Amino acid sequence: MVIGPVSLDHNIDYQGNERKEVGGAVVASGFAAAKSGNRTAVFTKLNPADADVEERFAGSGADVYWKPSQATCSIRNQYFTADKEKRACTSMGVCDPFRFDELPDIETKIYHFAGLVYGDFDGALFAEAARHGKVAVDVQCLLRHVEADRTMAFHDWAEKKQYLPVIDYLKTDAAEAEILTGLTDRAEAAKLLHSWGAKEVLITHNTEVLAYDGVTTYTCPIKARNLSGRTGRGDTTFAGYISERQRAGVEEALRYCTALVSLKMETPGPFQGTRQDVLDYIREFY
Repeated sequence: MVIGPVSLDHNIDYQGNERKEVGGAVVASGFAAAKSGNRTAVFTKLNPADADVEERFAGSGADVYWKPSQATCSIRNQYFTADKEKRACTSMGVCDPFRFDELPDIETKIYHFAGLVYGDFDGALFAEAARHGKVAVDVQCLLRHVEADRTMAFHDWAEKKQYLPVIDYLKTDAAEAEILTGLTDRAEAAKLLHSWGAKEVLITHNTEVLAYDGVTTYTCPIKARNLSGRTGRGDTTFAGYISERQRAGVEEALRYCTALVSLKMETPGPFQGTRQDVLDYIREFY
C-alpha cells in the first residue's frame, strides 16, 4: 500500500514552458508498483474539489482509496537547467497529516510512505505501521519543510535515531543522505544509516542507484537514453525496489528498479509500461 498526498504540480522548465498535472510521490510509486505486476493499493488525501483521484489512477491497476483533506498539496517546481537537476520549489498548499486509523482496513505486506513535505507523516505513524507489516519510507517528506514564505528548505530529521529502527526500507537521494549523515560518500552514508537502524538503504543518484543491506553494497547504473520523464524518478525507483524485494534478492531487485526508472525516464508521466517491458530492457541494456 502506497500512502501519501497527491499534488497539484506546476512544473516550469528552464525555457519557461509550464505544465500542470496531478502528481506526487504516491502517483509515480503507485503506477510503478502496480505496473510491475504487484497487487497494489494507494491511499491518498486531497480536497475533492481540486482533482479527480479515480481519474488520475485510471489504468494504473492499483486499488484506490482516499479521504478528504481541507487543502490539497500543491507544489510549483521552477527548473533552471535542461537536465532538471536545479530547481526552486514553492508550496501552494499542504495536505492534512495522515493518521494510521484513516488507512483502509486491508491486508498489506508493505506500508510505503510516499510523502511530499514535513508534516505529512510522523514517526509514531511509522512505529504503528511496523506493528502490522514492513515499513518503507522515502525520507524526502521528513527533510523538506515548508518555510514561512512558502519556499521549501531541507533540514535534518530530528527524530531519525528514534525511528530509523522501525524502517525496513529507507530511500534517500545523494543530497538527502548528506543532510542526514554529513557524508558525501554515498556508500559510507548508507552504512551509517543502516547502523542507526534502517534495515535496507537505497540511495539514488543521477548516475546510479545504490543498495546496502548491512553486508554488501550494491550499485547499478542508470541507462536512460533521454531524461524527458525525469519527474518522479526516485519514487519509481523505490516502488520498483521494495515490491521486487518481495520476490527477489537485493541485487536482482536493484537491477529491476534501476532498469524500470531508466525506461520510465524516457517518457513523461508515471510508468505506463509492463513488467515484461522492464525485463526486455534489462536483457537489452544490462
